[in-house]
Amino acid sequence: MKQYDLIVFDWDGTLMDSTQHIINCMQLGISQLGLAPLSDREVSHIIGLGLNEAVFALYPELKAETRQQLGVHYQQNWVNSPFEAPLFENATQLIQQLHQQDYFLGVATGKSRRGLNKVLESSQLGALFHATRCVDECHSKPHPEMIEQLMDYLGVAPHKTLMIGDTSHDLNMAHNAGADSLAVTHGAHDIAALQACGPKYIAENLYQVQQWLSN
Repeated sequence: MKQYDLIVFDWDGTLMDSTQHIINCMQLGISQLGLAPLSDREVSHIIGLGLNEAVFALYPELKAETRQQLGVHYQQNWVNSPFEAPLFENATQLIQQLHQQDYFLGVATGKSRRGLNKVLESSQLGALFHATRCVDECHSKPHPEMIEQLMDYLGVAPHKTLMIGDTSHDLNMAHNAGADSLAVTHGAHDIAALQACGPKYIAENLYQVQQWLSN
């Protein structure tokens, strides 16, 4: 008997190897506006948040207008970049297998709806997910609204729901929704930050995720 009925994935840094690309686009925006420089590590901590929340976390002292400008620059840098982030190894196979095993599959992401739809189409994984929620539709992580809406829509209880993510924002969102979580270390946050959130398991890659779910 399966321990979970619904498995919810974060996207960036969990299924897609986009962490460094996100950092690069934000760093370029910071440079374009001549803001006080930040390390890549500092920027990485905002990955998973909504854009407004991310910019505020980086520069809470800035005027709202300047923070908005940084958000616009980041979005433009992302759109104008020719780089397309690849999926992590085993991402496609993992999602296909879980779909075949009759799990409900969801996505809860800090991406916009437009951004998520684009990568769901380019990755050819969109048809395998039963429901998805984005930051422009719900509160930003770690607020539980995204997972709560997915559970309500699919009729799954919190104790039968597992969130898989690469940041403390993902894991804390799951905790706030009463769901379990599983962490992967190939994304934005280091293992110490992930351990502090109390996930059921910490995987180095999606092969280990697949193995753990098969046990």
